[in-house]
Amino acid sequence: MKESRAFCPRCGDTVPERSESDANDESAADPLRPGAEVELCDACYFEDFDFVDAPDRIDVRVCAQCGAVYRGNRWVDVGAEDYTDIAIEEVSEALAVHVDVEDVAWQVEPEQIDPNTIRMHCYFTGVVRGTPVEEQVMVPVRMARQTCTRCGRISGDYYASIVQIRAEDRTPTSEETERAKEIANQIVAEMEATGDRNAFVTEVSEVDDGLNIKISTNKIGKKISNKMVEEFGGTVNDAETLVTEDSDGNEVYRVTFAVRLPPYPPGDVIDLADDDKGPVLVRSARGNLKGVRLTTGERYEASYEEGDSPDARKLGEADDAVDATVVTVEDDNAVQVLDPESYRAKTIARPDYFDPNAETVPVLKSRAGLHILPDETDA
Repeated sequence: MKESRAFCPRCGDTVPERSESDANDESAADPLRPGAEVELCDACYFEDFDFVDAPDRIDVRVCAQCGAVYRGNRWVDVGAEDYTDIAIEEVSEALAVHVDVEDVAWQVEPEQIDPNTIRMHCYFTGVVRGTPVEEQVMVPVRMARQTCTRCGRISGDYYASIVQIRAEDRTPTSEETERAKEIANQIVAEMEATGDRNAFVTEVSEVDDGLNIKISTNKIGKKISNKMVEEFGGTVNDAETLVTEDSDGNEVYRVTFAVRLPPYPPGDVIDLADDDKGPVLVRSARGNLKGVRLTTGERYEASYEEGDSPDARKLGEADDAVDATVVTVEDDNAVQVLDPESYRAKTIARPDYFDPNAETVPVLKSRAGLHILPDETDA
């Protein structure tokens, strides 16, 4: 290496002449005297050189329930499997390597001292001014177990809204209540996936006339209610109740979302008022009621004015159907079957979904008579 005419400002020794690439590299300037036109010799440079800048200790606030870590001014879900993973991540973010070091490589070996303390032994290697350098540091990480805001709210039964699942003139079916639970959990999971730590279901309770779901936010309560109406029909109304004021003096309201499902869910068999075309098997109550005529197999749809609750009386449910033996097919409009109660041959209407080759058919006996129901596999 050629000798330059520059002298080290500290010891007076000549400074070796750098290559042209080093001369144009701003990072080669003396980090101890930024902006200086001269630089220290290697001996003086390494005398004050710090490879790694590491804190004396790292204190980490960790939620003992969910494992979230407090960073900045908020709790963050880090997805760590245990406290060792958290310690490694915290140390990785806290350590700083000198900007002049090239080809940096490092590894860490955790040492568990007690349930809340982990010593992180960190080993570094690199190259500075063409000289290999290495350093070892030990950083103790102290875990302070606390309860995050979310877990504190959950344990305190906090909720901002209530979704009440009810039905008109009936009790919601098990399918409807189970679906409401699924929707609540699904929406909460979707919100959590976006990083929303305020999303959770506080409580689900079955009551005599339906289901109550306590939710952490009004937004989730509204989503659950709208999704139920979208799938099953009906209406939703909301009402606010003032419960308290926050630290800034703003009023805090709790919202109740009252979901009212239609009176006739899919699977009900109804007899429409002022209608002589025969019973209807309900297929859907979304928007307005839709179904199939049991006498003809024709599609039925209630008018816009009737919506999802036309004037009708319930005759039974598809689940009440029993198998009846087919005696003979009389013509295109009639078929003879054995009455499942009296076992007498009876001529009844032949809907277009009837299979003339069938030996038995599902039938429903009600005050309106005996009717063939569609096979569930063809529904």
